[in-house]
Order: sequence, then C-alpha cells, then structure tokens
Amino acid sequence: MAAMGQLVFDEYGKPMIILKDQDQQKRLTGIDALKSHILAARSVASILSTSLGPKGLDKMMVNPDGDVTVTNDGATILKMMDVEHQVAKLMVQLSQSQDDEIGDGTTGVVVLAGALLEKAEELLDKGIHPIRIADGYELAAKKAIENLNRIAEEFPVDMINLEPLILTAMTTLGSKIINRCHRHMAEIAVNAVMTVADLESRDVNFELIKVEGKVGGKLEDTMLVKGVIVDKDFSHPQMPKELKDVKLAILTCPFEPPKPKTKHKLEVTSVEEYHALHKYEQEQFVKMVDQVKDAGATLAICQWGFDDEANHLLLQKELPAVRWVGGPEIELIAIATKGRIVPRFEELSPEKLGKCGLVRELSFGTTKDKMLVIEECPNSKAVTIFIRGGNHMIIEEAKRSIHDALCVVRNLVRDNKIVYGGAAAEISCALAVQEEADKIKTIEQYAFRAFADALEKIPLALAENSGLSPIHTLTELKSRQASEKKPHLGVDCVNKGTFDMKEQHVIETLHSKKQQILLATQLVKMILKIDDIRTPGEMYNA
Repeated sequence: MAAMGQLVFDEYGKPMIILKDQDQQKRLTGIDALKSHILAARSVASILSTSLGPKGLDKMMVNPDGDVTVTNDGATILKMMDVEHQVAKLMVQLSQSQDDEIGDGTTGVVVLAGALLEKAEELLDKGIHPIRIADGYELAAKKAIENLNRIAEEFPVDMINLEPLILTAMTTLGSKIINRCHRHMAEIAVNAVMTVADLESRDVNFELIKVEGKVGGKLEDTMLVKGVIVDKDFSHPQMPKELKDVKLAILTCPFEPPKPKTKHKLEVTSVEEYHALHKYEQEQFVKMVDQVKDAGATLAICQWGFDDEANHLLLQKELPAVRWVGGPEIELIAIATKGRIVPRFEELSPEKLGKCGLVRELSFGTTKDKMLVIEECPNSKAVTIFIRGGNHMIIEEAKRSIHDALCVVRNLVRDNKIVYGGAAAEISCALAVQEEADKIKTIEQYAFRAFADALEKIPLALAENSGLSPIHTLTELKSRQASEKKPHLGVDCVNKGTFDMKEQHVIETLHSKKQQILLATQLVKMILKIDDIRTPGEMYNA
C-alpha cells in the first residue's frame, strides 16, 4: 500500500490514498485497448512464424547470466523471452498449455492466434462489435473441428509393426536441429514409448522414461538403455567397475553415526573421551555396513554422502557403493529393480533389496567422466534415453526434440486418429469454414471468412519459410483440394516433388490439431472481450 501512495484522512476521518505519478499513469479503453492487445499478440506471433515447419529458422536467446539457448521450439522461445505486455504474456501461457497437454504444435498455435487477432482488427475497423467477432470465431472453430473429425483417419498402433509410428515421429523431428540423424532419433523415441506403453488401457507412463545427456561424442551415439543411467560413479576408485547379478540396497539414510536430536552440546575435554567417541563412531560404521551385508546386498545406492572413513570401510568389506544419488533417480532405480527405498538401516531385509543383472561404469573421452548404467532389471519398462552431442546447447535442444517426438507417439497410443501435415488440415478446414460462411445470413459470416483467412496463414508461413511462392502455393493447393476432394494435399516443404502428404507420410495427431484450434480461439475470444487496461494505481482511483 505504501509503495502505491500515501494514506491521508479528510475532515470526517475517512481514509484516502494519494497516488504517486498519477499524471503519468496511462489508461486505455474501448477500441484503443483492443488494438493495443492485438498489436502485442501479433508481435509475438510474427517472431514465431519464421520458426514454423521443417525449414523454419532457429532463435538464439541469451539469458541475464549469458547462457545461450538456440531452439525453434515455440514454447521454449516464448518461455525465455522477457515479455512485458500483459496480452503477450497470455500468448506465452497459450504456447505453454499446448506444450503441457500435447507436447507438439507450440509454434503453430501462437501463429494461428496471431492471425485470428490480425483478421479481427480488420473487422473492428469495419465497425463490427468485438462480441459478434468472438461469437463468430467460436462457431467457426466448431465447424473446423467437425471438418477435422470428418477427414481424420485411423492409424495403426501395433507393437509388431512400428514403421508407421517411426515415420510419424520423423515428421515431428523434421523441423528440429537433430534431423541429420532423423530416423535414429525417431526409432529411439518410438521404442522408448512402446516399451513403457500399456496398450490395453491406452496409457503411457512418462515417469518411466528418463532423458539423460552427456557432452562429447556425436548425436549418432545417442542410445536407448533398457534400464537406468545415473550421472554418478562408484564412491571409491578401487571398487569394481562392473557387477553382475546385483542385489541393491536403496538407502535414504546416511552412513554416519546418529546425531542426538536435542539442543545439547557434546563437549570433549580429554584425550580419553575423544578416543571413546572415535571408537563409538567406528563401531557404528561397522554395524551399518554389516547390516547392509547381512541383508544380502552386493551394492549400496545411497541418497546422501558419507565421509572417507565410511568409504574406506565399505571398500574393506567389499561392498561397492554409490553416493549422492538424487531423489528422482532413487525412485526410478526402485521401480526398475523392484526394490524398496529404505529410510533406516534397521529396516533392511532381503525382500526389500532390488535386483538387476548388470551394473557397469561408463567412461567418456579424455576427461574420463563416468556414469553408471543399471541394466537387465526385473521391471523392463523403465528406460533411459542417453543423448550425446558436441556441446551443452545441442544436447538441450536434442532433449526438447526427443520430448516432442515422445509426446506425439504417446498421443497416438492414446488416440490413434490422424490428419495430414504440411498445412493440409488447415487448408481443408479453411475451405469448409468458407463454404459455411456463404450459408450464413447474419453478421457472423464476416467472422467465419476471417477465421478461414487466418487458417490460411499457416500454409502461407510454411511456404514462405520453405522458399516457395506463398500465394501461388496456397492458391494451387486450395483449388486442388476443392476440385479433387483430397484433404491430404499440403505444402511440399522439403521439395519431394509431390503435394500428397500421404505419399510423403507427413502426419499430425488429430488431438494436437483440434487442441491448436480450440486453444487459439479461446484466447482470442478472451482478448476481444477486454476493453480496458488499468495500472494497479488506478485500481484504487476506481
């Protein structure tokens, strides 16, 4: 309150706030406010439109610490942009919600929302009320969804024949930085999802898929491990580098003497007392290690660290150990090995131990960086995608790309309906909405036509980014889709010589395309209903 202004009282004792810099406060209302929103949203959409499609350009972001990120993933670009305008922040959230729900199509949804707002501005200039535009857009979106359901096709999801899924994952990865090892990455994504997928309940547990990266090596060295990779090594360099038929004790208790949980201090005043304390500590260490050994464990995975004395004792007792293993890794190891996480040494028992066939230490390059691989686990559904790359930036972008591919394959397992990419679905929907507009007698027909024009922004951007003539490409595709009744004709972004996306096998999930249209329409409708912008200071004045 004090930051906003000064609290004073009038002659009747009523409180008032005198606001600072009130003459400098700006307030926009009516059409001016709407145009301000539309300008901000269009600015964000125009930044992303050049990143659309397989020939889309990447963006480089530098954060305040000087860390560089290069990506063409819409959600990542917007998340890292320093956005001030309130409506531009809504566009960031729009892209994020598409990423959270679908995992793909984060650039397309923002470009579509920007195009819808651009067309809405033209209708506002004609004098059409924003509410009529918003309602027209909502009806047009319903028509577009109906058309998507009509043109959607069933897609085979079969554990035996993974080829169609691999080709779909390749569509997703086509616009990413890792497309030089296109097929290899697509196969890894499909195999990872199909390993953890439950085809009966049509569900995929992403918790079981872990993505790890290590700088060095080539992208082609990326591999899928049927097990868990932990970015740690054995606690002592003289411990064996490979263990077979392992029984793991998964501990969240530290190898150190128990500390009394009181506020009292322990003062050592003589050498004898010190020796007694040291002897007690050693006895405790020996007891802890013996408890782990007696349970039958041949490897101790510890969430916390332990000092050199405990480490040396573990080596003497021939009990290999790994320390400082993080919480998520501990949980994944427990799931994979079917072991129990043990919080106290006294609770250790043979049935709580995890089991696996092989634990080995990987060593990388001249730096001798080490990682542990836990393989041949009883629960074979836990998998790790291990990414290699020339630098940290490439690995992070590869992780984002793999995430998109994993999400697309998961969506196909959940709902195996597909539409064709290359903006074929958008052109088909634009034609359907345009046709519907001709049947409408009310003023909403303008909003329908504007919605159809906005949908055409996607193929225009794709053609432009691919170095084609946008207008010629769009005109030809519209005329051919209308005359030949082929909703799978789209932009030939990679110059394969055919507009037929079936032949090129460029596929998008129906769920993703529906979500893009629905989310973009909802956001635009909300923005069109905002006719007043007030700063926090003016809230008090009101």
